[in-house]
Amino acid sequence: MNDIAAPYIENITYDELSIGQSARQVRTLTLADIQAFAAISGDLNPTHVDAEYALQSLFHGVVAHGMWGGMLISGLLGTVFPGPGTVYADQSLHFARPIRTGDTLTVIATVTAKDDSTKRVTLDCKVINQTGDDVLSGTAVVLAPTQKVRRQAMHLPQLRMFDPQARLEALLATVAHLEPVRCAVVHACDPESLRGALNAGQSGLIIPVLVGPEAKLRATAEAAGLDLTGIEIVPVAHSVAAAERAVELAAAGDVEALMKGSLHTDELMHAVVTCRPLRTKRRLSHVFRFDVPTYDKPLLITDAALNIRPTLEEKADIIQNAINLAHALGTEKPNVAILSAVETVNVKMQSTLDAAALCKMADRGQIRGGVLDGPLAFDNAISMEAVRIKGIESTVAGNADILAVPDLESGNMLAKQLEYLAGGAGCGIVLGARVPIALTSRADGANARVASAALALLLAHQNRKVQP
Repeated sequence: MNDIAAPYIENITYDELSIGQSARQVRTLTLADIQAFAAISGDLNPTHVDAEYALQSLFHGVVAHGMWGGMLISGLLGTVFPGPGTVYADQSLHFARPIRTGDTLTVIATVTAKDDSTKRVTLDCKVINQTGDDVLSGTAVVLAPTQKVRRQAMHLPQLRMFDPQARLEALLATVAHLEPVRCAVVHACDPESLRGALNAGQSGLIIPVLVGPEAKLRATAEAAGLDLTGIEIVPVAHSVAAAERAVELAAAGDVEALMKGSLHTDELMHAVVTCRPLRTKRRLSHVFRFDVPTYDKPLLITDAALNIRPTLEEKADIIQNAINLAHALGTEKPNVAILSAVETVNVKMQSTLDAAALCKMADRGQIRGGVLDGPLAFDNAISMEAVRIKGIESTVAGNADILAVPDLESGNMLAKQLEYLAGGAGCGIVLGARVPIALTSRADGANARVASAALALLLAHQNRKVQP
């Protein structure tokens, strides 16, 4: 018997095969395997992908798709035995036992017959688990290769399982114990912003108060198939008036949060900035929260939406706001990476000088509650491998919770790259006012708005305890 693992693949030709000859491979099933197979095959049978449903099923838990075991047989025949050049002619399968996550499976194929005239080979195939029980068996008939093939094994793209919906549900679970707060939703006159506000309401995050042109809101709802029954509407003429009226409601304490709809950010923020009762001593700043497939924890990015070229003093406020958000999200001592293009101080690069000064300000207690380091290039902030190669000694490098960017331009580009190139799922919030402001891009979908509402809910309840 052969246990084959090599950087190349090589076949066994028809003439080299003999009756009774066999080969095997070993594979351990993971939940990611099940999810990947479901995603690729489109088989969303809840027995395989819904843990709650699966507990009530015949198998009392999630099990692999039956054809996942069949796939293992195909992999053995196609890459090892007989290997490259093999063509399937027939395959029968008998399913004896379920395969569960953590099961270690041994796939065995044994030659039982050969036909010299057609070069067909019959193989007995079986899959056994770690206790020696058969879970799958059958017979394969293949056209065996007649020419020797030995090739470098192909390097395929790495498959990463990332479920934005699951990440969203995990975030919502952290605030499920909090009662919803009244939230003024400003000019939600496009389908996604209106749907996001209503979904946030249905998820128990906010009690939406729609502030905007009533006829336009109702027309948007009708076109999108959304129901406004029971939803409070505060009618105003246009987006600027909507921003001003929503801010008045917040200043009067009629709502505990604001949510941006389909208006421009500067329209909403101008109304906030010019309303003295909503201002605090701290600078207003925006924080993105991202779940990124290639990073093992959420990333906060600040400021990529409000402050264009912040001063050193303003950067201190921006970082403190982000640290406070991280605390609210459950990170006791967040690692703050202050980004630049390099990891050393350069007098010709203002961002590196600011980074060094901010770290010293943290040492002196002018920024509290986090661990700061900088300047750090982006790779040094999030990659332990980059940190190792460059010999950087830091508790923050490679393990950042917060990325503090030099200016709005770099931050905005970074955030959009994470979303559109890295597949990140993001949401956004404005801090530094007396009420949290859920603020996303007009291009964002409903889920981003629901996630932003979750942040607003969390901060609104925190504001009840300690007024900013």
